[in-house]
Formats: sequence, structure tokens, C-alpha cells
Amino acid sequence: MSYTSVEVCAGAGGQALGLEQAGFDHIACVEIDAMACATLRHNRPTWNVIEGDLREWEPDTSLVGASLLAGGVPCPPFSVAGKQLGRDDERDLFPEMLRLTDTLEPRAIMIENVRNLMSRRFANYRDEILREFKERGYESVGWELLNAADFGVPQLRQRAILVLMRSDDAVHFRWPRPDVARSSVGAVVGTLMAANGWEGAAAWAAGAAGQGPALVGGSKKHGGPDLGPTRAREAWAKLGVNGLGVADEAPSPGFVGHPKLTVEMTARVQGFPASWEFQGRKTAAYRQVGNAFPPPVACAVGESIVAAFAAADAERTAS
Repeated sequence: MSYTSVEVCAGAGGQALGLEQAGFDHIACVEIDAMACATLRHNRPTWNVIEGDLREWEPDTSLVGASLLAGGVPCPPFSVAGKQLGRDDERDLFPEMLRLTDTLEPRAIMIENVRNLMSRRFANYRDEILREFKERGYESVGWELLNAADFGVPQLRQRAILVLMRSDDAVHFRWPRPDVARSSVGAVVGTLMAANGWEGAAAWAAGAAGQGPALVGGSKKHGGPDLGPTRAREAWAKLGVNGLGVADEAPSPGFVGHPKLTVEMTARVQGFPASWEFQGRKTAAYRQVGNAFPPPVACAVGESIVAAFAAADAERTAS
């Protein structure tokens, strides 16, 4: 059976790509950033990419009844780097997910956000969200904290995931479990680091034997092309990476010191395949990468949702 998905706050397609790999057919991808929309259109010309403010978007009736409503709603209301205002932050789009649930009546809902949303500070807000969805007939299978490193991504990136389903689907849902060995930064980007003939690439790759900290893309108002704040850059330095900026290209012969990663390299660290091309200048492209949801994690959760759907469908057919 074919399952459809409506993706909101789609960004440059990390979650959408992972859900596509899991078997979902995207019937709409909504995103406000023009460059991110350009990336989506460039890589998936057949996708229905809708550029605009989610608060002003009124879904077409053809989207009603989608199998899945998914979205990585903005994280600043809950991020350690932000003011942590939660529901009082104008960027909080959880209310929009409720509005769209009322309109689209999807079979399931998947929401992704930063790890800090799981903190005690936002416990009441999490409970309120679950109550709102329960009133609409959706059972929570729980909030889960997933680390991208457990799904083959060479990055210690933890994200909070919420999945909600109708009760007959929810009983079949099981959170994905790590089933692959952890990968290292050196193993994933070593070939790219050697692309311009740098003699030290092999030794560098051998030394970059761990996972990097979470990439930080920043916003248009805050954050440049650095790999993260001071602590993150210190962690990157232990892997032999200069985190103060993003390079235009791989090191040339004779290079000495810690190399910077290129946008293409950061995309691999985020779990994107080589075929996925980011549009825009370096800073804009890196921002898309840094703010993305790692596709392998989205794929793993998507596969769990599909498995629950399939089990429920089989049960209904048998009865």
C-alpha cells in the first residue's frame, strides 16, 4: 500500500528525504526559506514544494486524509541557544500543527525538535500538547530522544521525536533501535578531504575516528558558517577539524594544520547522500545543512510508522 505525507517546515529536505526512503510519497512540502525551497525543487522536481509562511497556509482539499503529517517545527522556543520561551515565543508552531491536524485529519503525526524540549522546564508544555492531540483522537506513542550517531550518522546529534497515531495503529508502533555500527567523521568525509590531492588526507581521516558534535546552522539573524559555539569547535578540534568557518574546497597539496570542512562534507556528516545538492552561496547552503534533520534518523522513524500501518492494515483485512 502507498502512504502519503504532508511535510511542513521542510527545510532543505532532511526529514522529507528520510521519509521518502522509508516509503512515503510526499504530496506537499511547505517551507518559508527561499533557498531551502530551491534545494527541494532542484533535487526533487516532481515534489509539490509550497513556499510561504506556515501560519498563512491553507491546505488544498486534495491533501486531506494524508497518511502522515510531519514537521520539524522551529526549535528556538526550546533551544538552549535561544530564550527558551516555549509557548510564549512567536516562533512556536506547535499550534499550527494542531490546526493542520484539524484540517488534514492525517492517519499519523510526526514532530521533531531539539533535545531541550525534553527537559523538565517544558514538561507541562509537552503534557499540554499530548492532551490537545488526544482530544482530536490521536494517541501518543511517547516522546523519544534519538541520537543520530546510533543510526550511522557520524554526529552526536540528539533530537526529540513525537509520534501520534489513531489507537488501532498506535498499538503496533515500535521505536526504531540502533542496528548499524557507529560511523566516524574520517570514514565518511576522508575521500572528500583528499579530493584536491592533499597528502595528509589519509592520516587525517585515521585521526578523525569519532563522531562530531551537533552541527549548528544558525538563522538569518544569528549564526554564520561556523560549525558551532566554542565548546563544539573544541570538540571538532579533537577530531582534527577547524570549526571556525566552512571551507570553499578541500585542502591542496602542502596544506598544514587542521582543515575546515566544506559544505559538501558537512552534508555527509549530517547523513545526506552525495546525490543531494544544496542551493545558494556557502553560508546559506551550510545553514540548510546545519538545521536539517539527519535523513537516516527520519528514515528509521518513518519505517517504524510504515510497519505500524502495515500491521494494522493486515489486522483489519484478516478480520
